[in-house]
Amino acid sequence: MRASLFWTFLLLLLAGGLPTFAQTTCLPGDCGLSASAIEANRWPNVRSLTIDDAVLYDRDYRQIAGPFTIYSAPESADTEVYGDGYTFVTVHEFNGMWARIGDDEWVRSEILSEPMTPSRFTGALLPTPEGLPFTVAWTLTHLRGSKTPGGPEAGDNPFLYRYTRVYIYSTADVNGYSWYQIGPNQWVHQFKVAKLLPVEKPPEIDTYKWISVDLYEQVAIAYEGDTPVFATLVSSGLEDWPTNEGIFHVYVRFTRTLMSGSYFQEDFYYLQEVPWTMYFDDQIGLHGAYWHDGFGYRRSHGCVNLAVTDAHWLFQWSESEYDYKNKDYVGPAVYVYSSGQYD
Repeated sequence: MRASLFWTFLLLLLAGGLPTFAQTTCLPGDCGLSASAIEANRWPNVRSLTIDDAVLYDRDYRQIAGPFTIYSAPESADTEVYGDGYTFVTVHEFNGMWARIGDDEWVRSEILSEPMTPSRFTGALLPTPEGLPFTVAWTLTHLRGSKTPGGPEAGDNPFLYRYTRVYIYSTADVNGYSWYQIGPNQWVHQFKVAKLLPVEKPPEIDTYKWISVDLYEQVAIAYEGDTPVFATLVSSGLEDWPTNEGIFHVYVRFTRTLMSGSYFQEDFYYLQEVPWTMYFDDQIGLHGAYWHDGFGYRRSHGCVNLAVTDAHWLFQWSESEYDYKNKDYVGPAVYVYSSGQYD
């Protein structure tokens, strides 16, 4: 950062005049906020959701590898046969070599994996009305920052676990890519983080509570009016099964539901009891995903995957948008957009 820009920025910081969600821009060889200036706002002043183990671990989730058969009862001739795919079921009870996965639905217990452990990742409640002094981001990999923009990871820099929340203090361009300063002498490539970027409320949004989904950053934000109150990482649709952009409304929701499709095709999936589902675009919805811990990256058939704790919070938070007495089952608006373009 050039000297004049640095002192202007520092004076704004000390005077409390720094704009909300601010970050500086600089050149690779002459930039970066000083350690003393960073120390005043070292870590994001946001608060993680409280994890309720009774919600997170209230089911016995198992994976099935390969083709499988569902029986109406142990040893029954009444069966349904399914092909190889991405299959997860919920076990309600065991009876010898059999496992019940639903009403009149049994499988051989030998085909089941060990119990799945849902991700303990959670999003964050945002401070209001004071806002945030810098842009907040999550690290998407374990990492140690580079000493300079574009440089190699430095072994003596602090180790940061995946999902660590950081501030972005400065930005430098190196060969067409952004490098972000996340601490004193700590720089990371733009692909290593997902940024929380609140957007202005589109005029078409007609609900007080609404949700934005940034497909580029893989971040969802919950708003009350114009104010962002919660943000988290998501996993949206892959290139072959994209999540559609646009403005939608939640039109139906389920505490638990079966999701399945592409029968006997290469991309067959069968997911029992998907939790806290809110459909907003035909069969595309926001929902909890107990089967993976890869939030911040695209990986779904179009739906917006959330950690179970986050999906539960959004499900409860959105309750006030429904007017059941007047048979109004239209829920919060969902604004899906992209703040950038994938390479």
